Amino acid sequence: MTRQIRNIAIIAHVDHGKTTMVDQLLRQSGTFADHEKVIDTVMDNNAIERERGITILAKNCAVSWNDTHINIVDTPGHADFGGEVERALSMVDGVVLLIDAQEGPMPQTRFVTKKALALGLKPIVVVNKVDKPGANPSMVVNAAFDLFDKLGASDEQLDFPVVYASGINGWTSLTEGAPGEQWGPDMSALFDTILRYVPPNSGDPAASLQLQISALDFSTFVGRIGIGRISQGTLKPGMDVLVMEGPDGKSTKGRVNQVLTFQGLNRVQVTEALPGDIVLINGLDDIGIGVTITSPIDPAPLPMLKVDEPTLTMNFCVNTSPLAGREGKYVTSRQIWDRLQRELQSNVALRVSETDEDGVFEVMGRGELHLTILLENMRREGYELAVSKPRVVFHDVNGERHEPIELVTVDIEEGHQGGVMQALGERKGELVNMEPDGRGRVRLEYRIPARGLIGFTNEFMNLTRGSGLISNIFDGYEPHRGEIPGRKNGVLISMDDGEIFTYALGKLDERGRMFVKPNDPVYEGMIVGIHSRDNDLVVNATRTKQLTNFRVSGKEDAIKITPPIDLTLEYGVEFIDDDELVEITPKSIRVRKRHLKEHERKRASREA
Repeated sequence: MTRQIRNIAIIAHVDHGKTTMVDQLLRQSGTFADHEKVIDTVMDNNAIERERGITILAKNCAVSWNDTHINIVDTPGHADFGGEVERALSMVDGVVLLIDAQEGPMPQTRFVTKKALALGLKPIVVVNKVDKPGANPSMVVNAAFDLFDKLGASDEQLDFPVVYASGINGWTSLTEGAPGEQWGPDMSALFDTILRYVPPNSGDPAASLQLQISALDFSTFVGRIGIGRISQGTLKPGMDVLVMEGPDGKSTKGRVNQVLTFQGLNRVQVTEALPGDIVLINGLDDIGIGVTITSPIDPAPLPMLKVDEPTLTMNFCVNTSPLAGREGKYVTSRQIWDRLQRELQSNVALRVSETDEDGVFEVMGRGELHLTILLENMRREGYELAVSKPRVVFHDVNGERHEPIELVTVDIEEGHQGGVMQALGERKGELVNMEPDGRGRVRLEYRIPARGLIGFTNEFMNLTRGSGLISNIFDGYEPHRGEIPGRKNGVLISMDDGEIFTYALGKLDERGRMFVKPNDPVYEGMIVGIHSRDNDLVVNATRTKQLTNFRVSGKEDAIKITPPIDLTLEYGVEFIDDDELVEITPKSIRVRKRHLKEHERKRASREA
């Protein structure tokens, strides 16, 4: 082969510094010109990714180091986007596992590492953020070894190289030490470790073409674009190929239009691509995730990519509220269905099906974050819809109902330990590990039904005064653990259509916390606040002061109202009960009862 190639994926738990590390690799490999102004976390190019500081989609880039072309895939850390991680790992020959030098291995570290080890990839462990106060690199390396051992790593995988780094400052070193003493001045230690330990691709350029599509993109100029790694053979523009859905699936003929590879963050057209190259191809209409592009003369299809099944389901419905159609551009069931079908083409962890009810679709995903990111994208595109409370996906095993169990790690101050343990116990959680860190904080590990985590995030933040960290990962299916108590408070329901007035809010303030502010439109059946008691209460939210010409001496007191709760999409989805919906429009998030009329709600509760 004419050039050396290495393909690596950077995997880690949320916020352990993957995207920042890729920034430094791009900068120090000379990808950007000296005068070029580059934003931080340059790989997170989606608006929602930049707002939330998380990676949602796996992204590709490439750098050159010592005449070697290194393809880098930056992957998400959240387990909800595990479908992205699984596809990314199918394109690479090695993984760089980043672990925070203070936090150590976390649940999502376990998740992504398990996937990498199962594929036979040998990890390079990078202990990141070693310059943080409280960093303990040697403890982290030992914890990583124990984790690999628990996950069934081979002897070769257990003999992993370690690099110490501070991604944000661009340092790496092969030895542990204090900053300024033994640190390398740049990322060369990591680059050299990648070249030494990640094997080059061993595919034969003369063999039959074998290219598996791991990701999709779209361009208005050339249509659908497939992204994947060539395992063997040579690919050229204008070549006739076969698109095969696994060894036993259907196959269609086609012709490749352009072949592009990554160079830095850019895509560059090439006249031929060889084994090991991660390429982008267009011109094929029937291209999809997991298909193999192969030679029509001597086909060599690969098995389709396997992705873990979804664990959570929601109903997406047409918006039927009195305010429907005022803000959205796409409001019909056909438009919502078409949008969900488009999402399925690239979002492999999603499942969509029609229900018996007209205009209601069942959408299954990996978790709340997975589904709410889809909803956020849809509302930004101009869609208007309503969604139900998330429900877990049950499995029937030998006639017994099994439910998904999550492994939850909470990192909290010791003073909040009692309240958090009580809350998790009420939600059928069982404690499996407890580790105080000796500095006033404690880490608890629980196994808890996924049902118990729906709506728990807000309660957890209140219990820990915002200082707690919580993360969870799917751990398997187990027999149903019984009923879990739901929301403790009832809601305040508007009895009329109209506009909210300050006078009405002043009267309702003592009844509970409000979701609405003066001049907001409301309608009958819309939820305007949280009741301070456990029952639902129908209130007059459009009440106005009666104006008369009767005057009294003395000045009236100014009406004091508590600021409303900021109703975000995530909060709304977590807050609602089974008989409620979240109404989502491009400009507003509202919560409402499924049945808007009071007599309909009473009839429904009798039938239930």
